[in-house]
Amino acid sequence: MAHPRGMGGDRGSVAAELAVALPAALLAALLGVGALAAAAAQVSLQDAAADAARLLGRGESPARAAGAVTSAVDGAVFSAHTSGETVCVTAALDMRIGRVISVPLRASSCALAGGR
Repeated sequence: MAHPRGMGGDRGSVAAELAVALPAALLAALLGVGALAAAAAQVSLQDAAADAARLLGRGESPARAAGAVTSAVDGAVFSAHTSGETVCVTAALDMRIGRVISVPLRASSCALAGGR
């Protein structure tokens, strides 16, 4: 069967272009979703660090402050130190995006010790 004029060597080119472009578009979408998830985790980590600093500033136990961080952000690591009348808390998390990308997240917050 003869090909109509103009279709000669272009047959199947749309399928080939789609086969090349689709994985790139999917990768871009997945990276975008991962970036949004990392941003949301950073906000949660900052809120958890602020809550823990306030708890320690009110005289609560370090275990309760650590519990506030780990219950808000699964897998987060808690550390605290006192400097003068200020209690500072740092919360950290290594967030995995897929199997290859690891994003280190860190948030710190301070509160006045003995405050109510």
